[in-house]
Amino acid sequence: MLKLQPGYAGILVEGGILRTGPRQSQEGKVRLVIRDKERDPTIWGTLRKDVEQGDFIQTLRSEAQELRDFYLTEERRDLLRRMSPAKRWFLLAWWVLKSMFFKLNPMRRILLALGVVFIMSSTVTVTNGNEGISQEVSGRVFVGAVALVLVLMLELKDKLLAHSELREGRAIQRAMQPDSSPAVPGWRVWLYTYPANEVCGDIIDFFPFSGNSYGLATGDVAGKGLGAALLMVKIQALLHAFAPDMPVLVTLAAKVNQILLRDRIPGRFASLLLLQIAPDSGVVRYVNAGHMPPLLVSQTGIADLGKGNAAMGLAADSLFEQKELTMSQGQTLVLYSDGITEAENRDGESYGMERLESVCRSLCTLQARQFGEALVARVEAFVGGSRRKDDISLIVLQRTL
Repeated sequence: MLKLQPGYAGILVEGGILRTGPRQSQEGKVRLVIRDKERDPTIWGTLRKDVEQGDFIQTLRSEAQELRDFYLTEERRDLLRRMSPAKRWFLLAWWVLKSMFFKLNPMRRILLALGVVFIMSSTVTVTNGNEGISQEVSGRVFVGAVALVLVLMLELKDKLLAHSELREGRAIQRAMQPDSSPAVPGWRVWLYTYPANEVCGDIIDFFPFSGNSYGLATGDVAGKGLGAALLMVKIQALLHAFAPDMPVLVTLAAKVNQILLRDRIPGRFASLLLLQIAPDSGVVRYVNAGHMPPLLVSQTGIADLGKGNAAMGLAADSLFEQKELTMSQGQTLVLYSDGITEAENRDGESYGMERLESVCRSLCTLQARQFGEALVARVEAFVGGSRRKDDISLIVLQRTL
């Protein structure tokens, strides 16, 4: 309850904070001022915050890198690396502008061309009269600027609409994700996934299996963006639908592969690593369909469990092999995506398997959650301010009995 001090009757609501003000001389009159700076930002206030964030040079470099990667083919990027700096920057600017021009729709290409023509053909007249220097700018500059701003506004509108839809898709993905630390007697489990973009193409899942056991799944859909995310959701739905009635991992893997081939989308496939564990049992059954090799970590060393069979959705005659592992107390099984090993820093250096194994050795005495969080923190520190190029997913499984 809000209590006013003696002599105070006014309430000032500013930025979400209630403040009392002194009573005015005219009895019964109360001043109510409502200002919500977050909902109604000012232009200068926003620009001031932008300036205070700093690090413009690194931001510009990152933005330039993204423009180059998006607009140029790999072949042209290779050509640029072999050129002299002067020629490289000239051709880079030309190729990016040309590629951007052809990606616009016809109406916006015409507007862009008209804007450039009007600005380039405008004239500026400077006269030196008795009262000083005066300038007259041709009206073509204004018309050209309006055309360019209109193109910018239309492109920004499309981008914001796409981002809104992707955010909704990401919200659905989050709702489908299991708890980060599901409870299984005799085990510690920690699940983690982080998208490089708005939506995620990596699979992380925990689901009930037949025979009082549980399934764990991690995978990576080829490609990025909405298409990869939709295929990920489909695979997740298939696992939940078939796992309770299929006691054998190989049968489940074959069924998922069959449906992906039946509904095949050209160029889309997925690696998938399936595990089956039971409460109070150290036995781990697994099928690896083209995913990164799991790492079995203990205080005595690290064992690479191999990459396994072909990825899902590639061939109808793919044969999947079920393997079995018995874990003892204190051992940790690490399942990860290539978003970790291929994470790059600002110098373009990859994190790599050697660093991953070294970090896992140093974390072997930690519990599953602390192990996973520390590993993710090491990768984030390595990447620094560099833009993420791939989704990151991680499962840490430990035997406690």
